[in-house]
Amino acid sequence: MSSQTLPGETSTSPQRVKPKTLTTLQKAKRDQIPITMVTAYDAGFARLAMEAEIDILLVGDSLGMVVQGQRDTLSVTMDDMIYHTKMVRRGAPTGLVMADLPFLSDTDIPTVLRNAGRLIQEGGADIVKIEATAAKADLVQAMTDAGIAVCAHVGLLPQKVRQLGGYRVRGRDIDDASAVMRDAEVLTHAGASMVLVECVPNTLGARIAKSIDVPVIGIGAGVDVDGQVLVMNDLLGMNPHPARFVRDFLRGRGAILHALQAYAVAVRSRSFPAEHEGFV
Repeated sequence: MSSQTLPGETSTSPQRVKPKTLTTLQKAKRDQIPITMVTAYDAGFARLAMEAEIDILLVGDSLGMVVQGQRDTLSVTMDDMIYHTKMVRRGAPTGLVMADLPFLSDTDIPTVLRNAGRLIQEGGADIVKIEATAAKADLVQAMTDAGIAVCAHVGLLPQKVRQLGGYRVRGRDIDDASAVMRDAEVLTHAGASMVLVECVPNTLGARIAKSIDVPVIGIGAGVDVDGQVLVMNDLLGMNPHPARFVRDFLRGRGAILHALQAYAVAVRSRSFPAEHEGFV
């Protein structure tokens, strides 16, 4: 593999990079240093992401679409999530790994504690992500009380796509924007250590990041949040119908590692996402 580096990057090996923690992410928010996150579903891509010094690896239930070829995420099971989280952990033994709670794995407190615990104990995850509104604050509180680090996913919730009739931008009117803002605030108050906000107007993403103390990671939420996440397959140009907020970082580069490095540079310099890669 080429040892070339991109402008703004160093050739430091991943073994020498100090592991990321929730504490270092909180410091990055305070210091206004953008946080980088990508999805990973296997050991090989996890190793590449670590070599590119990506801050967080997300084992997303998006694997239902990009790995399994399903039309949405709803068929992904707990066993699927644990299997892929194990592989990512093997590829990134010192990485900060976040894993999704899949559809119907969080129906009540005993269920969410059992399933979140499996992602940590069996899968090796560091953080558990839950798609949530303020109505799930009791679940977030219960996980937090049990010692589980939680990321609350607000805004567009892909697990509700069939109920909503498609993938729709959230928060374009005052009432909906207030609802998304309330979700983020209530779930943070319940103990969420991070918030991921998806598909909201750029201005709303910025307001959420300013209004809460924990790191806010955006996808389709503008540049003025605390960090960005993209699906690995999207940033490598593997989606024939990419969303508006996706950029193909592999185009014009000779290797996947270079694409991941370019993504990290673009996030940290706040040149990604550009204004046209978000919503108004």
